[in-house]
Amino acid sequence: MCALYTLDSPTSTEERALDRLNVLVGGCVKRRHLEPVTIGLSFAPNGSAEEAVQRCVDTTRREQLAPYVAPPALLFVAIPAGSAEAGFDLSPAGTVRVAGAAALVLVLTVAVTVTAGTRLVRPLRALTDAARRPTRQHLRVPVTTNDEIGHLAAAFNDLAERRERVEVQRKAMVSDVAHELRTPLSTIRSWLEAAQDGLATSDDAFVASLLEEALLLQHIVDDLQHLAQADAGRLRLHPEPLRLRELLDQVAAAHRGRAETAGVTLTTRVEDTPTLHADPVRLRRALGNLLSNALRHTPSGGTVTLSCRRAGDQVVIEVADTGTGIAAGDLSHVFDRFWRADKSRSRQTGGSGLGLAIVRRLTEAHGGTVSVTSTPHTRTVFTLCLPHASGRGATRAGR
Repeated sequence: MCALYTLDSPTSTEERALDRLNVLVGGCVKRRHLEPVTIGLSFAPNGSAEEAVQRCVDTTRREQLAPYVAPPALLFVAIPAGSAEAGFDLSPAGTVRVAGAAALVLVLTVAVTVTAGTRLVRPLRALTDAARRPTRQHLRVPVTTNDEIGHLAAAFNDLAERRERVEVQRKAMVSDVAHELRTPLSTIRSWLEAAQDGLATSDDAFVASLLEEALLLQHIVDDLQHLAQADAGRLRLHPEPLRLRELLDQVAAAHRGRAETAGVTLTTRVEDTPTLHADPVRLRRALGNLLSNALRHTPSGGTVTLSCRRAGDQVVIEVADTGTGIAAGDLSHVFDRFWRADKSRSRQTGGSGLGLAIVRRLTEAHGGTVSVTSTPHTRTVFTLCLPHASGRGATRAGR
């Protein structure tokens, strides 16, 4: 059977330790001339309760456990002289090492800070210098990083490029306006000087010539005013329901005499009788410009067609002609201000160069788009696409 052990019965290991303890206690008691005792698991001496025996037990237990206990760690919080002041007593070599380590850390910190600061400040200084330069220079700054400063430099370069384009366009427009106004003003001045010198007679032909030049000046000024209003968002529209058949007939009737004089056949074609909510005056102006442009570039015997139709949620108006056409490389410039495909054309044969730009602005004010397709010497088509509710939206935007 397996032996049963209770908590009061020592194990074999404990018995060996107790036997060793009793031997040590017995020796201590014998040296002090005391009565022999026996030590059990309670470490209390059996048969004796003298204090001297208990000291023997405690001493021998410490002696028995000494090989298994680590030596005590002593912590001194005062200098040997007994002063309560705390401090470090470093040797000269230790002081040098600590000072050297601190100096090295300080130098590395300063070097890293200066390097990082220089890398951050250099592009900012370049941006500041470029921004302080005169606006006409349009300087660019190098983009050397892909962080926030690099993105700022790229945005600055884009802004400088846009400013340069706007400046070029502004100079070109001022030059074109001066050129367009110079011709009628020179004509009026020449006739008036001739009349003052007695070289011209103030008759009906004289007055008609001056009136024609004055009307041309008024036409150019009105065109520029309309474009300026559209650019500033102040182009007012007064939309109302329109029957496009009647509108196209009115525009065609206004240009039919000019078409007959030029030997050009002018026709209108309306499908499904579409209606539109738009400003009749502005829309007639846009269609009139397109029709005048088509008649100007269509030779005798040609045909100009003004048509409209429904196309889903839009109304499509087209002005097609069989004139000289537009080269493929020039199609992207036809709506630019003062642009002419033939630079040698005079104002009398080529117009002021503002008509198509006004067409685009008026169409956009109605919420629509205008486009052009052309096959040189065969066919050119200008197309206006207007949404049904464009008039209401454009009126709100314009006001």
